[in-house]
Amino acid sequence: MKKIVISGSISLLDKMKYVANQLADMGYATIIPDEVEWDSIPEDKLDSYRKELSMKYFGEIAMADTYAVLAVNDMKRGIENYIGASSFAEVAIAFYFGKKLFVLNDIYDPYKDELAAWGVIPLYGNLSNIA
Repeated sequence: MKKIVISGSISLLDKMKYVANQLADMGYATIIPDEVEWDSIPEDKLDSYRKELSMKYFGEIAMADTYAVLAVNDMKRGIENYIGASSFAEVAIAFYFGKKLFVLNDIYDPYKDELAAWGVIPLYGNLSNIA
């Protein structure tokens, strides 16, 4: 079974869960971010916690059985196709490890040169385009 790591802003977690369920129905295994109560983490521990989460996700991406990374890039703060710093880093790591790269919608304009050069495939909201 092909495994897809799903990336995106934590504010889009519900959408990531929806996408993960759709992909599971299509026969893919998926990894999504853990739900975190950010308000419960002491401020002096936030940086180390974020670092730990990034390292965990980078490790998932690097695993031999990971087929692809899919960035869920819905609208955020009025910005279409939004990709934040962490998701961009995850896509970069996936590129380095030779994984297939997808964005759920269209390519995020501020990163279009890099994403296009890395071979990111926009799905335009249609998960069947992964196959």
